Amino acid sequence: MITELLADLRAESQVLDDLVAPLDDWSVPTPAEGWTIANQISHLRWTDRVAALAARDPDAFAEALRRAGLDALEEGAREPITLAEWRASRVEVAEALAALPPGVKMPWFGPSMSATSMATARLMETWAHGQDVADALGVTREPTDRLKHVAHIAVRTFGWSFVVHGQAAPQVPVRVELVAPDGGAWTWGPEDAENRITGPALDFCLLATQRRHRDDLAVTAVGEAAAAWLSVAQAFAGPAGPGRGRQERP
Repeated sequence: MITELLADLRAESQVLDDLVAPLDDWSVPTPAEGWTIANQISHLRWTDRVAALAARDPDAFAEALRRAGLDALEEGAREPITLAEWRASRVEVAEALAALPPGVKMPWFGPSMSATSMATARLMETWAHGQDVADALGVTREPTDRLKHVAHIAVRTFGWSFVVHGQAAPQVPVRVELVAPDGGAWTWGPEDAENRITGPALDFCLLATQRRHRDDLAVTAVGEAAAAWLSVAQAFAGPAGPGRGRQERP
């Protein structure tokens, strides 16, 4: 499982690598307020290195978190970055996760995570920050089956999404039915759940990573719990994100 996940992570990272490698100027602003392309890549590099530390030395990670706190996430995006440094951090985190024994969980900014969960989270973040870069460059990326990893972690963070927004998570099941890029179906939750979410996998992932406003996406919620989830969905760790505004219409 971890081998396949890391292969998908490498593939997703390469998509972003192909976007930024030819650029002479990384100071181009992205849709994330105050973040340039350089900030997006620097954040990924910083988080890779911290994830590798958490996998290899949990005590050192805990001490670093105690000293720096969650504010270090934003600080990590401000560090100078080169393409070679980001490529090296990708290798570093992959090696650290591959070496983590099965069943062992590593500490993180949110709940502790297994190697497979962390690899999934790294893929989700790489895809999400890659979306910011693609939007900054006016590039449309072709959705792939790797989106299933992003959708999966979005479903797994159902409860976390409410907690991080200071709300109690609904104690009812939610069925998620998504249309995969190839036209197939990806599903989570019991078939008979009264609360349901449906739509294209790409749209659901854009919503859960807060890269698009809900009104700009073809994601439908049936039931109070499902509707409430879509208003707070957050697949990433850290404090509640501000989300994105509605796209301007011509």
